[in-house]
Amino acid sequence: MTIDPRSHTPVYVQLADLIREQIESGALPPGASVGSESRLSQEHQIGRDAVRMAISLLRSEGLVTTSRPLGTRVRETPQRRQVELAAGARVVARMPTGAERRNMLLDEGVPVLEIHGPEGDVELLPGDEVELTRPAHD
Repeated sequence: MTIDPRSHTPVYVQLADLIREQIESGALPPGASVGSESRLSQEHQIGRDAVRMAISLLRSEGLVTTSRPLGTRVRETPQRRQVELAAGARVVARMPTGAERRNMLLDEGVPVLEIHGPEGDVELLPGDEVELTRPAHD
């Protein structure tokens, strides 16, 4: 896929789509560098602002993470742990507040799960590290 500046789809969305396809196909595996802003800008003949917007979009989707000095990399898939829901519990998925994201060390784009127990207790868990299960019925 090439970037078409005459398309009705903004170039940053086209670049994000291209990188997303590479991640989903395994061409860019977890931990792989997506490339520097300048390299992506030159390779696709688009401005650096468009590259930044594409990376920001992918970060908000939880697909990449950006840090200094490593740059932008494909996000590692965290290991999931099973959490069994108590009878009568309910779960609310939502995006975390800034403070929750910092306290829980969550990457941008990662939701949290609020587990409301039957006794009124609330547990907040990172949505990308948890697999919810229900008790087995006899």
